[in-house]
Amino acid sequence: MSVETYSSAKQKIEKEILRLQKQMKSLRVKQRRPVIASIVKSMQDNEITIEEVAEALENSARRGAGASTGPKTSLPPKYRHPGTQDTWTGRGRPPRWIIDAEANGRSREEFLIK
Repeated sequence: MSVETYSSAKQKIEKEILRLQKQMKSLRVKQRRPVIASIVKSMQDNEITIEEVAEALENSARRGAGASTGPKTSLPPKYRHPGTQDTWTGRGRPPRWIIDAEANGRSREEFLIK
């Protein structure tokens, strides 16, 4: 491929990228319009002010998106592998060593920490 052909192809691709980016921006605007209209209607129906929304957004940003209201506490381990000393709280998906032991006929209770 010659330098001129490469340059020409690159320019065409860059133009296409810009065109697609503009199209994406337009689609985002169209998608957001009904959402914004719904929010405005809900605010009007419930007599919610912009200031209340701004305060709620500020409080949400301080807490962090999706953060729980209280501190997370770790649970003490309930099971311990006697050889490796690996532990498991008994919550969530069992670790491989528990799964393997049960597949070999051993009981989960054998690994309970006393």
